[in-house]
Amino acid sequence: MRFSLRSMVNPAPRQLQRILGIDPGSRCTGFAIIDSDGRRSVWIASGCIRVGDQPWPERLGTLFDRVAAIIADQQPQTLAVEQLIFARDPSAALKLGQARGAVLCAGIKAGLPVQEYSPKTVKLAVVGSGAAIKAQVQQMVKVLLALPHLPAEDEADALAIALCHAHSMMLPARQRVTASWRDWRP
Repeated sequence: MRFSLRSMVNPAPRQLQRILGIDPGSRCTGFAIIDSDGRRSVWIASGCIRVGDQPWPERLGTLFDRVAAIIADQQPQTLAVEQLIFARDPSAALKLGQARGAVLCAGIKAGLPVQEYSPKTVKLAVVGSGAAIKAQVQQMVKVLLALPHLPAEDEADALAIALCHAHSMMLPARQRVTASWRDWRP
């Protein structure tokens, strides 16, 4: 097998993929749009969707509509969402699950492939430790994406989810981490 110095120095450019990362919440849902080729990622947009104090069904409708609007405006190619692994309060877990459902429905209705990542997997991909605290995630997201300011917690989590998916693009499908509730350890 022969290699030229040129092929080793200038590998073929990778295709950029636009990723929508979502950190679902019942009152505040973080979202992030990045473009990535798996090696380099560029921040496009991020923020929080706040649904206010409306009755619960209207909050879910608002969340669905806003995520659908982000998808229509930014045209992502994939949706990465944080999995719900554990919640102390069953009522809060149900609401968070319903918020995730609204987000997932918006993505599926737009025809996006959906990838789900556990919080531990996201922290490991971005910080290098599955036990990282929120401040560490915020700081690493700021550094990795060269952001001018520290993002809010929910926004940073969404950016971290998008980066986690971007990093997994470099792995063959058989090596990607598939996280589920079975992976959770106290």
